[in-house]
Amino acid sequence: MKNLVFKSMFLSCLILAACKGPETKISKFDFTGPRDPSLIRGFNYTPANVAAPRHHVDCWVKYDSATVEFDMDLAKGLNLNQVRVFVPYQAYTEDSAALPAKLRHFVRTCHARNIGVMPVLQGGPWVRDTSLRYQARNWARFLVNAISEEPGLAMWDVMNEPRPTYFEHCKFMSKVFHELDPNTPVTIGMEKVDGMIEMADYVDVLQFHDYLQTREQIRNSITRAKEFAAKVNKPLINGEIGCIARANPYDITLQEHMNAKVGWYIWELMIVKQGWGTVHGVFYEDGSVRDPSIAAAIMGYFRKRTADIMPAVPDQEGWVTRITDRSDQWLKDPAATWKDGLDIAETSAHLLEAGELTAMRIPPTWEVEMLRKGEPDMKALKELIIRFRDQLVPFKKPPVQNK
Repeated sequence: MKNLVFKSMFLSCLILAACKGPETKISKFDFTGPRDPSLIRGFNYTPANVAAPRHHVDCWVKYDSATVEFDMDLAKGLNLNQVRVFVPYQAYTEDSAALPAKLRHFVRTCHARNIGVMPVLQGGPWVRDTSLRYQARNWARFLVNAISEEPGLAMWDVMNEPRPTYFEHCKFMSKVFHELDPNTPVTIGMEKVDGMIEMADYVDVLQFHDYLQTREQIRNSITRAKEFAAKVNKPLINGEIGCIARANPYDITLQEHMNAKVGWYIWELMIVKQGWGTVHGVFYEDGSVRDPSIAAAIMGYFRKRTADIMPAVPDQEGWVTRITDRSDQWLKDPAATWKDGLDIAETSAHLLEAGELTAMRIPPTWEVEMLRKGEPDMKALKELIIRFRDQLVPFKKPPVQNK
């Protein structure tokens, strides 16, 4: 009887399995639901430990799977869901045998964290010599063979910010990828909206870049891009935003793009040691951040800039008054100790940082920590205490006047 029941259950399972059709896949060209491009929260990526000018090449030639996995965990922690990564032809010429496995590891690592991948092609000699375009086709075929079947592949970006003299090359590469991989959308990382409009017929996803200086300029650029995208009925993304050296703060430009419901990719996730790290990036190699406001903005939290702002009052409980008085006492005391001075400096630094009373380019707490780790230097400590005291004094609450 037991055998009969077991056989019946087994037969039922087989019938159910047979009745179940093939698993439904969401088309990469279905730009609705989870593939809505306005929901893209992306980043450009170069590992922090590779050096310019070979940083994009060495990203692959010196590929470090542990570093990639660590960095993608950081991205996942900020709810980032797309990555734009450069794949130079030179990486292929130097490392063609190992490159496919590295590309697959990268795409699978990202996909496991719900991060889609947009490879950006960096061209070869055919860009200047069209008789060598057969090499470009071979390069495209190599990439398609390597990762086109990976579910984590989001789209192909066939060239980054091409000059007008390279537009014909972009058209050629767009046609090649549409032919070799018709299942994956194609885009071109155009530097400006004008170029995006000119190349619109050759892409499935419109892309422009934006490092503008004022909110009005950013809004106007977005509006123009959106109006054109609606006219031609194509999805729209901004492939590069955020540069402190161009007066394009991350929190400002991210807020404008989020408000306009335009998907974006910041430049870039990591603070690269040799390269763009001085003006771009969220994370240091160890996972710490340079500016927490960037991480907050990525998560959708922005600094208040309206009329009802409430400035902090750091001397609300008298601690600014206390520490400035202690600073004066320590500076006048011939028997002042190194430890007491460091404690005064650290307390002052905490008040300066917590109350946002100072620039954070070099955090005051870092200055104190460097003194703690070094040999005692009373002259340097005195100078630091004086500087911190002078920054805090304007924020002392005036004494209460007795009537």
